Amino acid sequence: MKVCAAQLRPVAGDLAANVAKHLELIELAVSQQADVVFFPELSLTGFEPRLADSLAMDIADQRLDVFQEHSDQTNMLIGVGMPISIGSGVCIGMVWFSPGDARRLYAKQQLHADELPYFVAGGKQLVLERSGSTLVPAICYESLQMNHADSAAHLSADMYLASVAKPVGGIAKAMTHYPAVASQHNMLVIMANCIGPSDDFISVGQSAAWNGCGELLAQMDAESEGVVVLDTRNGSASVKTLDH
Repeated sequence: MKVCAAQLRPVAGDLAANVAKHLELIELAVSQQADVVFFPELSLTGFEPRLADSLAMDIADQRLDVFQEHSDQTNMLIGVGMPISIGSGVCIGMVWFSPGDARRLYAKQQLHADELPYFVAGGKQLVLERSGSTLVPAICYESLQMNHADSAAHLSADMYLASVAKPVGGIAKAMTHYPAVASQHNMLVIMANCIGPSDDFISVGQSAAWNGCGELLAQMDAESEGVVVLDTRNGSASVKTLDH
């Protein structure tokens, strides 16, 4: 199985521009024979908590249909980030599209204090199955809390998918935490970070993948858009960037 973590520079609040960039990166993942591709936190809007209420949509919104179409056409599992309206408010959502199946929502369960004025927490972990593997998504802050990874391990996760929007300090923490998650639970870990302005900070990319021993397999730079490709068959990873 090949899993891609996509790294992009979102345009704040511009859904159409961001959808177009997502589709470009999905095509790049297809060119790498990927089985799964997922994107950074709130990738379709950019990480912009103050805009989330006005940008939030229902999981059934037709503007997301294009991702289901691509999932069906490419037989690929696709995860995109979006503020999603649920009964109790707006969540930091990750919508997952599976070939020929209903879309599923994962709502970030552990919120950072700065997010509490804008978002409500999800209450249930989503577990994904693909090619005999169990994949557990995690969104930014919670992915740096070991108890979230512990719960993923209890769910028999083979792979931990960290979807983040992180500045320099957050990436520094990630580069010590994710190897610890991988080695402690013998899980593959792959992180998708965005680049460019995010709320009141700059996201610095460096999307990466680690093996079950906690060894760094591949890492993107802080400027490029592209994908980290993790190949579970041979335990290797590589980086592919968009050509502009």
